[in-house]
Amino acid sequence: MNAYAPILVLGAIAAAFAVGSVAMAALTGPKRYNRAKLDAYECGIEPTPQPTGGGRFPIKYYLTAMLFIVFDIEIVFLYPWAVSFDALGIFGLVEMVLFIATVFVAYAYVWRRGGLEWD
Repeated sequence: MNAYAPILVLGAIAAAFAVGSVAMAALTGPKRYNRAKLDAYECGIEPTPQPTGGGRFPIKYYLTAMLFIVFDIEIVFLYPWAVSFDALGIFGLVEMVLFIATVFVAYAYVWRRGGLEWD
């Protein structure tokens, strides 16, 4: 249990900071409400009515989401590799270069096909 005490303390500090920040903002923030401030913020564009049951999302949305997941997984694999880089030696370096090259080929393919352009 002693090994987990610093993690628990850090989690408690983070939770206290989050709750304290929200509470302080509510207590010290301005309280002048009007109709414009209470409306939903839509980036200056009037909201358009949506069909019942939701609308269709363009395929670019899903492609962007999948690209995010691919590059997010790459980062997940890079962190443990960076931590144990000395223990892995040249084998770890070669494997990571091959992994990054594979991800780069996927990135170049998507870029070439226009998957990164948002129309």
